[in-house]
Amino acid sequence: MQGISGKYVSFAPSQDTELGGQLVFRDDSKFTIPEPTRKLILCLAEVGHLYKRIDAFIREREGKPSIGMIEQSLCHHLQSQLTEYYRLIAILESQMSITKGTDLSPENRDIELKHEETGLTLKRLNVWIQDWRLRMRMMSVCVEGAKDAQGGALVNLIRGYADNGDPFVRKFTDQLLEEVSKPFFSMLHKWLFSGELNDPFSEFFVAVDPDLAHVQYVQQSANGRLAGDGGFAGLAGDADEISAETREGGLKLWESKFRLQNNMLPTFVGETFGRKIFSTGKSLNFIRYSCHDSDWVVTREKLSNTGGTLKYSDIAGLERSIDAAYQIASRRLFDIFFEKYRLLDHLLALKNYMLLGHGDFIDQLMETLSPSLARPANTLYRHNLTATLETAIRLSSAQNDPADVLRRLDARMLEYSHGEIGWDVFTLEYKVDAPIDTVLDPEAMVKYLKLFNHLWKIKRIEATLSKTWMRIAGGARTFLRLPDLSYEWHQIRIVMAEMIHFIRQMEAYCQLEVIECSWKILLDFVQKKEGDLDALIEAHRAYLDRMVKKVLLLSNKTGREENLLNQVRELFATIFQFREATDDFYNYSLTESARRDALRDEERGVYTGNHQESRHTHTPDLLPNILGRIREYGGTFSEKAQAIVHGLQSHPDLDCRFLGIRLSFSDFYKSKREVSNPKT
Repeated sequence: MQGISGKYVSFAPSQDTELGGQLVFRDDSKFTIPEPTRKLILCLAEVGHLYKRIDAFIREREGKPSIGMIEQSLCHHLQSQLTEYYRLIAILESQMSITKGTDLSPENRDIELKHEETGLTLKRLNVWIQDWRLRMRMMSVCVEGAKDAQGGALVNLIRGYADNGDPFVRKFTDQLLEEVSKPFFSMLHKWLFSGELNDPFSEFFVAVDPDLAHVQYVQQSANGRLAGDGGFAGLAGDADEISAETREGGLKLWESKFRLQNNMLPTFVGETFGRKIFSTGKSLNFIRYSCHDSDWVVTREKLSNTGGTLKYSDIAGLERSIDAAYQIASRRLFDIFFEKYRLLDHLLALKNYMLLGHGDFIDQLMETLSPSLARPANTLYRHNLTATLETAIRLSSAQNDPADVLRRLDARMLEYSHGEIGWDVFTLEYKVDAPIDTVLDPEAMVKYLKLFNHLWKIKRIEATLSKTWMRIAGGARTFLRLPDLSYEWHQIRIVMAEMIHFIRQMEAYCQLEVIECSWKILLDFVQKKEGDLDALIEAHRAYLDRMVKKVLLLSNKTGREENLLNQVRELFATIFQFREATDDFYNYSLTESARRDALRDEERGVYTGNHQESRHTHTPDLLPNILGRIREYGGTFSEKAQAIVHGLQSHPDLDCRFLGIRLSFSDFYKSKREVSNPKT
């Protein structure tokens, strides 16, 4: 029963624990073990074999230099069970000594018969160890599983035996789990209420990235404003020099510093609560080391009041503690982002400046920048653009925005190639720093940049068409009174009206149907303050992705995502070409009107001196060439607009389909298509 071989019964010598459990019986001429007795001895020897296996496991683990805390707890509990088993052995040996000390002489035969009734026999021994046989079996199973599992996986392994229908097995497993899970709950308490990961042997279901374990943010200033470098200070580790990868920003630190290991997550916690635990600890760690929360003590006090002692026997209390800690940590993190670091102000600033929400500012900026942006890109200088930006701010309602917002706004040029002008490369930039760059990460800022460039082009076209329309409309009533060209001007006004309708509907769709509606959804989420920082990041991503998809008219079809966007860009180019041709026609008409006025003056005997030059200004093919370009670009615009409307009508997004209806109100482009392609 202690795994020790005897004279007549011994364990087969073997390194394999399974083969080592086989019994060898030795018979001699004096003693022969009957078959029923052998079967009984086999039942008793099972306990000895299991004892050897458990004891060998404990000794093996004690000899290892590093063993997990949960495994240490398992070994400690197994050793305490074996200590109780030793007490049983001692009691059984005392029973055997009574029988051995009895004088079996004939005169004491009556006493010997009494001892046979009360002493220890193999059958009675088998009854004594019945419970311990079950215990040893359970401990042996745990020992076998522990060889290939550690940490939370080991707790899960033991937890799986608690669903047994046998009350004895279930009770023993619960007791074992209560002891073995103590290190787990100690780590859980530290993580859940302090945001600290105290896991030297990698047994917890939360793991830390060793490359980011000691990386922290550099605190920019007490009020969260930009440092002297313009807001690009990133992260700081133990080393003096910060690698480019480390400077990627807060989102990487938030998403990659810790990771959830589902295979180490105990089943009695569950995936839902596991994610809450993960989020709570991550939030507390972020508050402590990334946000440098000065009121951290207050937060900890609130958490400690909800804590208590976490243990396996009180799963309901554990769930209550998890929920309470999750709510407190998430709410505190929201308050830090929206009150201390004014995240909503930054989101509103991005909407006003990068998404052209400040209409008067954008109009003023475009008006003051127009002369500069019409020049080649290589002749522009950033300090001139910045000065113009500051002027536009002072001359618009943007001057009322917080100073911290305005100092983050900058004007710069994108990379340009030969032949590009300022309009092609100009962009606004909004700089963010830690920790708000966790939400406004570099990828998000690239999307804002894409949206700005697209909306800026629409705004430029709208301003150009409006200016051209006012010029030709005013000129038609004054100095452009050329009866032979009135039809051409009428056709130009028709095409321009079509272009203005198209652009204004596009602009209204982007601003009202997409940006404002998306902003309302994001604002509703922010006001509710539900979820954690991951939920906030996801809500902002959904806000941005919705705008990018709808504003840029992107499709879900693989390989054809930007088909409509490319068609819209080609249409924009056609509008600019039409505008240039119209300007040429305007200049021609202006010159022709002046020439005719000079001729009329000459007929009346008034000599201005300019008609001699006017006579040689135009070549014979100049007017047909200009009118040909106007008709070509006007027809191209109509064709491209029809194609875009047709593409929008089959777009999977309902808002994009509605844009198609707005662009082709009263089936305007459908009628034009039927006229241009009559049925035969």
